Amino acid sequence: MRPANRWVMLAGSVGGLVLGAVDFLWIRFVPFPLAELGNSTATWAAAAFLFGWWVRSGWVRAAIGASVGLVLAVPAYYVTATLVNGDDVAVLWAPTSLVWMLMGVLAGVVFGGAGVWARGAGWLAAVGLALPAAAFLEEAARFALRLGDPDYSGSVAWNVAIDVALAVLIVWLAGRTARGRVLALACALPLAALGFGAFLLVGAAT
Repeated sequence: MRPANRWVMLAGSVGGLVLGAVDFLWIRFVPFPLAELGNSTATWAAAAFLFGWWVRSGWVRAAIGASVGLVLAVPAYYVTATLVNGDDVAVLWAPTSLVWMLMGVLAGVVFGGAGVWARGAGWLAAVGLALPAAAFLEEAARFALRLGDPDYSGSVAWNVAIDVALAVLIVWLAGRTARGRVLALACALPLAALGFGAFLLVGAAT
């Protein structure tokens, strides 16, 4: 394996182990509503994006490194839960854990690659930058479904606000030009709508 490849794999592996452990500790010790970020699929997607954006590598290496990180984050999460909460270690090889690892591979490829695209120019850069923002906006829309539901407190509005703020923040920080940021936000809205529609279809089917 070439030195560059080894470095990306090492960074992805260490980052994934840290992500999984910190994610559980965040949920365990940070108060609501910020604690919900630990349960957020958008947070993990953003982590993969930031990895791809940070490593300054080719698309393939970034995607593989991000996927390795998200896969390793799953057992790191459950090992931390065992050490801190005394949870059953058998959950490490439960079917749900394997599903999360598979999703980690897919998310790593999409969002890790998007981080590389975001450093470029033109529409591909706008789409790459839009993808993590769309993940947060889609999640905000799902939280918004709970507004007014008596089973949830009114403070769920904070989760909507936090996700929308993070969508804008990641575009602002990772974007290279004002035009690129505007294009990314414009792309993020339909992408978020597609994700939200898929969520509704899956929910209706199940």
